[in-house]
This record gives sequence, structure tokens and C-alpha cells, in this order.
Amino acid sequence: MIELRPFNTLGAANHGWLDAHHHFSFAGYHDPARVHWGALRVWNDDAIAAKSGFPPHPHSDMEIITYVRAGAITHRDSMGNQGRTEAGDVQVMSAGSGVTHSEYNLEDEETRIFQIWIIPDARGGQPSWGARQFPKDDRAGSFVPLASGVANDDDALPIRADARVLGATIKAGESVTYTPRTADRHLYLVPATGKVRIEDVEANARDGVAITGQESVTITAVEDSEVVLVDAA
Repeated sequence: MIELRPFNTLGAANHGWLDAHHHFSFAGYHDPARVHWGALRVWNDDAIAAKSGFPPHPHSDMEIITYVRAGAITHRDSMGNQGRTEAGDVQVMSAGSGVTHSEYNLEDEETRIFQIWIIPDARGGQPSWGARQFPKDDRAGSFVPLASGVANDDDALPIRADARVLGATIKAGESVTYTPRTADRHLYLVPATGKVRIEDVEANARDGVAITGQESVTITAVEDSEVVLVDAA
């Protein structure tokens, strides 16, 4: 199954400082057909105005991955962590038994992020946070694990779920093939930029593509593209 979910069909809420689009049911948006995709629970496409952001708020029992598409996001939490994550880089917060955090755009320009939530394999545990750089040149023509709970993804930020978040940049006319461990995995792909084709399905920037039942998936770039893929149980 390969299902295109066009950007203009996503849930949306514009709060002025935050222009949010929801691939899955979130906050005031509910679609019973789009509550989750396997263990993938949230994929929010957020544009955060300069000098604004999310004030301190709590989370528990969720793996929260932030992929910064433009600008930068500054994180602070109740564990004493603080960090600034720039475009192209990734941060991960394992909420575990409970944590309070804030995410602010302290820049002079709009920040755009994908915020991805994955249901952990087990509840509770010590919360944690981490961030790292992932140069786009290192992702040219292949998928690189950015966050992962899968063995041997040693360079990825760790998460407590049988899942992977991967990124790739693909030149127009070139293809990248991804092979999940089993065909029943739940794959969800979003081009951050560009336009891609998967079999006879074409996805523009910020569209979602839900995939399952595939032994392998080949993504061909119609335009130079930057793509993010989640592989979840």
C-alpha cells in the first residue's frame, strides 16, 4: 500500500506565532483515519515566528524528534539541558516518566520544523535529551539514520522504540532504495523540499506518503529533494 496524503488535506491551525499542519490527529484536529501509523503518533509541520515559541509544558511516555528545516530552535528542560539546534540537524527528547521543556525560536527569522512523536516500546524510564549535527552532504544519495532504536545504528540519536528516523538528499533524476526489515513495517515519508515519485505516486514538498506491505521502496527525485522517512513497527 502506498497512500499519498497531500499537504492541503492535513489538519491545520494558525495561531499567529505558530502555523501548524498535522499529518495525524493532534490538538483540535481529529481524523479517525489518521490517528497514527503504527507506532508513529505525530508528525507536525510547524512554522514558528521569530522571537516566539512553546513555553514550558510537560510530556511523558513519548519519543519526540525535532527535525529543523530552516532557522533554529532553542531547547530547555527540567533536567537542566539547554541547546540550540540549527537547520538540517536533529534533537531527540525521550520523555520517559515525565519532563517539562520549552522550545523557542530566538532567531530573527521564522523557524520551520518537523516534530515527530513515536510511541515508545515501554512506559516510564529516566527522561533524556540529545542533539547532533547531520550534514546534508553525508546524506547525499542514501538514507542516513538520524534517530533510531534499532541495533547497529550507532551514529543515530537513540530512541526507546523499534523505529528509525532517516534522512536523505536526492538529486533530480536519481533514486534511493530503502529496505525495511520486514514488509509489514509502517513507513511514512515526507519531502522537506522538492518532489519525489514512489512507483506511480508523486509527492510534493510537505506531502505525506504512508507505505506498508513493501519489501523495498524506491524513491526517485523529480526535483532536487530533501526527504525524511520514519520506519516504525
